[in-house]
This record gives sequence, structure tokens and C-alpha cells, in this order.
Amino acid sequence: MRGLDRAALKRAVAAVRPRGDTPIGLSLRKAAEDLPGSSGGAVGTRMILLVSDGEDNCCAPGPCEVAERLGKEVAGPRIDTVGFQVRGAAREQFECVAAAGHGRYYDAPDADSPAGQLQRASQLAADGYRFRGERVTGTATGAGAPVLVPGQYLDTIGPGEKRYYAVDPGDVSTADFSVTAVPQGGAAVDTFDAMRTSIAYGTDSSCGSETARFLQKEGATPLTSAIARVPSARGTGPCDRAGRYRLVVERESKKGSDAARRPLELVHGVERPLKKGVVPAQSQPEYGKGGEDAVLPSGDPRDVRGGTGFNDAQKIGRGVWRDRILPAQTLWYKVPAGWGQQVRYDVEFANEPTVERGGSTYSYGATQLFTPARFPLAGGGEFTPTTMYGGRPAANAMGGVPVAWTNRYESASRVRPVHAGGDFCISVTLGARAADIARNARIDVVLRVSVLGDELAGPEHNAPAAAGKAGGAVDKNADNKGNSSSAGDSGGTGGAGWTGIAAAAGAGAVVVVIAGLVSVRGRRGRTAQTTRGSA
Repeated sequence: MRGLDRAALKRAVAAVRPRGDTPIGLSLRKAAEDLPGSSGGAVGTRMILLVSDGEDNCCAPGPCEVAERLGKEVAGPRIDTVGFQVRGAAREQFECVAAAGHGRYYDAPDADSPAGQLQRASQLAADGYRFRGERVTGTATGAGAPVLVPGQYLDTIGPGEKRYYAVDPGDVSTADFSVTAVPQGGAAVDTFDAMRTSIAYGTDSSCGSETARFLQKEGATPLTSAIARVPSARGTGPCDRAGRYRLVVERESKKGSDAARRPLELVHGVERPLKKGVVPAQSQPEYGKGGEDAVLPSGDPRDVRGGTGFNDAQKIGRGVWRDRILPAQTLWYKVPAGWGQQVRYDVEFANEPTVERGGSTYSYGATQLFTPARFPLAGGGEFTPTTMYGGRPAANAMGGVPVAWTNRYESASRVRPVHAGGDFCISVTLGARAADIARNARIDVVLRVSVLGDELAGPEHNAPAAAGKAGGAVDKNADNKGNSSSAGDSGGTGGAGWTGIAAAAGAGAVVVVIAGLVSVRGRRGRTAQTTRGSA
């Protein structure tokens, strides 16, 4: 896209003359033609943002028909809709267009709402997940499945599909396999829609499977499932053999859920065994000092900008951090922790001015902790990673057990994956329905992060503290109590994971989206409003 020509934009807006027609179907079709095509097989989001205060009155082509046709294209655009003071048939039409276009409908009940909803919708697309990896195409059956070497890969998956891959990890190495599905943010999902990963030796011996579910109906968010082949301590199990293993990814979608193909980001890693003669330290299956009642940092928060996904997660350390989050958005951070250390944190969602509506509306705030190999950790009964959000302060807590090599032999899902040090990722999500609650486009979120324990020099029994790292990973701007004392923007990711945004305007609004600048002029005599987002 080209830079903004303000003078030309103002002339174009001033030249618009309402004629009383609302050609929504035609506008959608023309907007789709204006979008640049995906180049080089890039994985990303192309978006159409429809804003109107009335239903289509030009008959053909029908808006839902156009949206459905665009939604069936392999690289079709996402279509979000904003209805300005609409009810009845008009609202039903906008909801239909959003559903067929794998997008989301936003309600704008008053004159101040469109700017906020426009900002939410456009920023959600512009701040999309940054993908990284080599293109690969999994097969529909085990025959001819592509062989993966340790690395990162990109694929796609449709509803009800399975994708097969193959690996050769040897007989003594731990093989990690993680897959992250990235649906359109806020797209329709069911509580039990799932992503399942499994691994098997040859064509018959199952070595285990793991299933991740959305567990909410408000809207789609990134979903990660991971599985590992861990050789048994004795090396005599059916999955201890060298040879070819099959990795399988399966998508389960209920009726009514978004049917668009979802990009997949796959990570395959191999961990070599300990050197001969090294006696590993005992496993660490308990939270200990990192449990629910852990004392976390206090003090003034430092501003930070979360990443769009695993690949650009913002690095933070012990301290208090503040960010701003959109409804249906997931922000990402990473915290280093080594042998013997554990990550423990709280997430606090702020009090916000709310939209005046009849009755109560609630959404949710959620967080997830991932190991360096991208394995999601369960709360283990100690933590509740999801909290109800209705515009008032709400918080949830999460943490992991200390890192120990022998954790891999434990049975609990909250312990077994925590068997290597590195960057632990934190995801923070605000539910899509928060768009109907909070008046401001974004809400404040605060993270209180601690890394407990001295980092050890290695995984062996009685390992000394790592040189110069006693006391855990500490933010360089934190005081001697572990509190972040400095404020300021630590940098951010900017827009990513998208190819382009086009705008379709119905009667009552002209919308232009150019590199994150959204300008809205209402027909009802309001002056132009401008909201600048991250470009």
C-alpha cells in the first residue's frame, strides 16, 4: 500500500454525495477486487470492513451471497461488519455477512461508537499473528507424509481434516511436536471445537495424543496443542524404537463454527539424552513457593507492547508490566527461566468505562503459560487461568513448576512438559464480547511476573548456581525488590500478518483504511473523526 495523501483523501470524502441507495453487495464485491492478492503463498489476513446504517436496497448481488462466495475462496478475505444504530432485518443482514465472511459483527448503538468499533476491527486485523516457518503440505493419510527435520513449518487445515507428517527421532531422543492454529480473531467457534495432536510408531503403535479446546463460544483465538515422544527410562517401551513416527494434526469443528481454513504453525524439536554418567536431579512436581499464594512484585508498572504470537513475543522479566488489549485479541510475552527456576505471574484486567445497555453483559479474560517447546501448561487445580470480565477489575493467576530434566517422566500434564529451560511464553486474551462492554477501544492489562529460584548450571544432581545468575532472571530496570521502577515504551511489533485492508461503505458512512488510518464521516452531520492505529 502507498502512503496517505491527506489532501486527496479530504477531496474524495468531500465529493461524496448521498443518493439514498445502499449497494452493500456491490460494495463488498468492489472492495474484494481492490485487495492485493496473497503473494508467494504468504499466510496472512486480507480484510474488508463494512460500515453502514441500513440494509442493502439494490437487490443484486445480495450481500450474504457475495460474502458467502468470497468466504469459499481459498485465500478469501475476512469480512467484519459494523452496524450503526441498526435493528431487525438490517442487523440480521450484517450478522449474516460477517458469518459468511468468517468475520465478526460489531454493534455501534450511538454516535460515539463507530470510531471505537472501527479501531477495534482494523487493529485486530493489522496486529495479526506473525507467522514464521517453511511451507509444508501434510497429507490426508499416513502414506507419503512429508518428513520433518527439527524446525518450524507452516500449513493449513480445514474443518474435520487430518494432516499427517513423519519424523525420525532415533531411539534415545525426546521428540517434541507443537502446532498452533490461528483462526480469524473473534470468528465463530464452539466450546468443544478442538485441535488434536498425536504421535504413533509406524502404522499402529500409538505413543499418545493431546487435545486443546476453545472452552468458550465468544470467538476464536490462537489454539495450541502439543505432544512428545519421550523414551522410557528403561528404553523397552513400544515407542522407544528408532524408525519412522507419524505425527497427526486433527481439527474438530461443530456445526455453526467458522469453516475457513486455518493457518497452522508447527514446531518440531529433538532433545538429545544426557551425557553418559550424568545423574539428573530429581523431578519437581510441586509448585512450592510458586503456588497460588506466591508474593509477586508490586510498584509502578512499566509500559510494554505484547507481541502478536510466539515468534515476536515481547521479552520481559521479573517486575510489573502494563499493556493495552483489544477484545478478541491475544498478546504474547516471553520470560526466561533456567534449570531449577519457575515462572509465576498474575494478569489483572482494568476497570473501564462501559457502554450503557439494558441488562448485564459479561466476557472473559484468560492467560496461558507455554514451555520453550510451546507446550501449554495446565493449571493443575492450583490456578484458574480464566476469569469473568464485565468492565470491573478482574484477575487470574498462572504459573509452572520448577524446571527439571526428570519432569519428563511425570504423569501430570502440568509437570511433564517442564523439562528444559529457555523462554517461557505467556499469552493474554480478552474475550470478543468485551467489545459490547468497554467503551474504549482497548483496555489496560497489568502483568505481575516473578521468576523464583536460583538458576542452576545444569540438569544434574547437586548442580551449582549458574555463574552470575543467582536469584533468578531479573529485569535490568527493576529495583532490589523486583519491582519495575522505570516507565516507557519498550518497543512493539507494529502491524503484521496481513496483506491488506479494503473498506466497503454503505449509506450513512464512508470508510477509508490506509496503513492503519481510519477516517469516518457520518451522514448525520457529525464532523470527521480520525483514529490512528498501529501501521
